[in-house]
Amino acid sequence: MATAHGCSAVCPGYSAGSISESDTEFFAQLTLAGPPCNAYGTDIENLTLNVRFDTMNRLHVHIQDFANQQYQIPESVIVLDRGSGADKKTSSLNFDCTHSSTGGFGFKVSRGAQVLFDTTGHPLIFEDQYIEVTSSLPINANIYGIGETPDHFRRDPNNTTKTLWNRDAADPFRQNVYGSHSVYMELRDDQFHGVYLHNSHGMDIALSSGMIQYRTLGGTADLYFFGGSTALDVIDQYTELVGRPNRIPYWSLGFHNCRYGYKSVYEVDGVIANYSKAGIPLEAAWTDIDYMDQTRDFTFDSINFPLSEMQRQLAYLHQHGQKMILITDPAIQVNMSYGPYARGHRQDVFIKNADGSEYIGQVWPGYTAFPDWFAPRAASWWGDELGRYFEQLAIDGMWIDMNEASSFCTGSCGSGKPESEVPPFPWTLDPPPPHRPLSTNNTFLVPPYAIHNPETELSDKTIETIARHANGVIEYHVHNLYGYMESKATYDFLVNYRPNRRPFILSRSTFAGSGALVSHWTGDNAATWRDLHLSAASVFDFGIFGIPMVGADICGFNGNTTEELCARWIELGAFYPFSRSHNAIGMVPQELYRWDVVAEASRRALGVRYSLLPYFYTCYQRSVERGWPIARPLVFEFPSVPAVVDNDRQLMVGGGILVSPVLVESATSVDAFFPAGLWYDWYDYSVIKGADDNVRLNAPLEHINVHVRGGKIVPAQVPAMTTSRSRENDFYLIVAVDKHGTSAGDLYVDDGETFDTASRWMQFSFANSTLKIRQCSGQYNVAQPLSMLVFLGVSAISAVTINGARVQANVSVSNGSTIVNGLNIDLNGELDISFV
Repeated sequence: MATAHGCSAVCPGYSAGSISESDTEFFAQLTLAGPPCNAYGTDIENLTLNVRFDTMNRLHVHIQDFANQQYQIPESVIVLDRGSGADKKTSSLNFDCTHSSTGGFGFKVSRGAQVLFDTTGHPLIFEDQYIEVTSSLPINANIYGIGETPDHFRRDPNNTTKTLWNRDAADPFRQNVYGSHSVYMELRDDQFHGVYLHNSHGMDIALSSGMIQYRTLGGTADLYFFGGSTALDVIDQYTELVGRPNRIPYWSLGFHNCRYGYKSVYEVDGVIANYSKAGIPLEAAWTDIDYMDQTRDFTFDSINFPLSEMQRQLAYLHQHGQKMILITDPAIQVNMSYGPYARGHRQDVFIKNADGSEYIGQVWPGYTAFPDWFAPRAASWWGDELGRYFEQLAIDGMWIDMNEASSFCTGSCGSGKPESEVPPFPWTLDPPPPHRPLSTNNTFLVPPYAIHNPETELSDKTIETIARHANGVIEYHVHNLYGYMESKATYDFLVNYRPNRRPFILSRSTFAGSGALVSHWTGDNAATWRDLHLSAASVFDFGIFGIPMVGADICGFNGNTTEELCARWIELGAFYPFSRSHNAIGMVPQELYRWDVVAEASRRALGVRYSLLPYFYTCYQRSVERGWPIARPLVFEFPSVPAVVDNDRQLMVGGGILVSPVLVESATSVDAFFPAGLWYDWYDYSVIKGADDNVRLNAPLEHINVHVRGGKIVPAQVPAMTTSRSRENDFYLIVAVDKHGTSAGDLYVDDGETFDTASRWMQFSFANSTLKIRQCSGQYNVAQPLSMLVFLGVSAISAVTINGARVQANVSVSNGSTIVNGLNIDLNGELDISFV
């Protein structure tokens, strides 16, 4: 027997018997090896172990109760890829069942001679409301992932507890917030591997000296292991399991603006006009809950945001190649005179109390009911309400918020209250209302093991854990799935409402597989320098989580930003995959044109972004096909360089662009790390010979340092004020040579809007003074020509030939690099472009 780290009880572990195996699977029965410890529930005596080699690089280890009574995520909610099965003899991963005198049954997962996960000596605890699985780790391990939580990218391996319980919280440092993602990656001996626990219950995942420990509030130990060996390989293998990222419309890569607190549609009109006047690109105008009538979904404030004026504004935006997005919350005001509630009530689509009455919480419009996504008619009711809404105003995308789900009171506080009663917001009361007494006799309200959720009880700020769903399951088991299920219902509506059009949905709450449905922003951050810094780490986290279209509120949401902070934030935020400024009601306005310095910084940084739109889009197609993130930390590209294992101060776009932002107040320079190789300044083409060391770069307030990696060919396009206008302009290639004088890259193009579009992949390579363009797949016709080539690190060009025929071109040299202009090259064919 042994003492588990998550509890003080002495637990016996399990013994394994009735072992059988085949070429692709391993089975065993697990039996409690001694008297039950009942640490945080009731020990389950008999378990089953099922091990399957799903693919060559993915191993599935599932420990579940023999009676199959523990709640598991049904396939009707999330369909996981089962894989075709792999012969364990040829798999990159090995599984071994072990036994120790201190812990009983254990197991090891290894890659060759390297043991990646080892529970030997750590007793398995499997109870009805508590499961504990512990694995040894190397000392000072490099662990990434597990969240959602604002934190530095590399998790502290000696003192980290990540809590997975979706919560409406304004990005407190190292605490649980909106989403739950139990996947992690480890870098060991220059190679990555990954582990994912498929479980919807609240949990802690703790890192302490030499171990990782899962402590869940129920379910099963449903573990998947990914062999890697690169970071991109692990993310590929993980997203193959939970779902590849969804296909986004091209326009969503533009810059977006929003705030909570716009007083009228006319104020938003002015914002749109002022962006244009300032020469700052604006792709989409967003409006928060201000547009609603009494903050009720699917309505419009007849005085300040009348429907006719919103329709006029939408038409204006579309005439100028721009988009409109409005917010929608899941909570529905309880009032029979309000159509969405009345129709939902009649169709029985709302979550219930234990006595069968409707569960009623409190959100913006007052007392509210919450859609029960398990109810048979909930999705069709939601789609019908959205259809009515879109028939009034056919907005371009959906922004679904407060879907943890958030509630301002604890429990069914609106039960028995008259419809006319409008409760005050709790935070406006003085003194604040006392918390209800803890119901410690109900272990689904107050579980014996208290995960590190900072609230007094799990039901605070959300739906009560004993609320009932239509399938009989209580919220305790499925809380973390709420935002995912709303995302699915919203996605299904949009693909049916606009057949063959890619939806754009931004969701605050996410779960494993959400990337197949939605994009994400990191929630209610603060206008602080620390939050600016941490934003990059959060973007990297979601790259691991399979949600590559992600960004933070630029300039900060809560609190008043400053001119300097806002300038520095847009300089970094211009390179988030999802780029949007957003701030809270009552804060100083922070539209990018408000300060001259911020406006100039925005024009410069967004000018680079819009030039790189073809590159961003190509990177995103790799996300669609392989799960690869757009925004990457240096360690993903340079895993053998020890100095970058904890670098979350720089950001790479794909593998070819390095962004080195200023993250410190009053700084006018930045110490940027440059891995070995050649790195070319985006603006003046000067070269830095990287030597795995820091280089101090000048960084005046309006400037963001951007470098192109030697050895990469980056496709670009002449920028414009919108993505649609940019797509009409000529292409150019940035050919950045490495020390051997070579480089390579690719370009993906399609119509940027539909699912069944024609497409085209082309590859570029440069060596021996010849640029080769090869067509890899697809028949999409690229109408825009290639008119310019920028050769970084190449200075000896005087003439140009295309497929052997000399062409006229304008050649100039700058800082040892050459710009070849005046070309008119058709990108739809095979080309050899030579330079002498």
